[in-house]
Amino acid sequence: MLQIFFAVAFSAVPLTLYLPPIRSLNLFVETLEDLFRQTSVYTLRTYPRIRVALSRIFNSIFSSSSGNNFYHN
Repeated sequence: MLQIFFAVAFSAVPLTLYLPPIRSLNLFVETLEDLFRQTSVYTLRTYPRIRVALSRIFNSIFSSSSGNNFYHN
């Protein structure tokens, strides 16, 4: 049982190098929330424009491909 404990403990130690401490994580989360808050105004304005642009692109692709006789016998 002691060997399993040490095996798990020593295998988890390298993982702690990749995880930031909690005090740094709070600042990171706060920065992300601030970034999302600032960009949400622009995202809400550009989202309908992106949808319209993509729908026009897809409509032009599919309408031009439906006119071709590649799939008809």
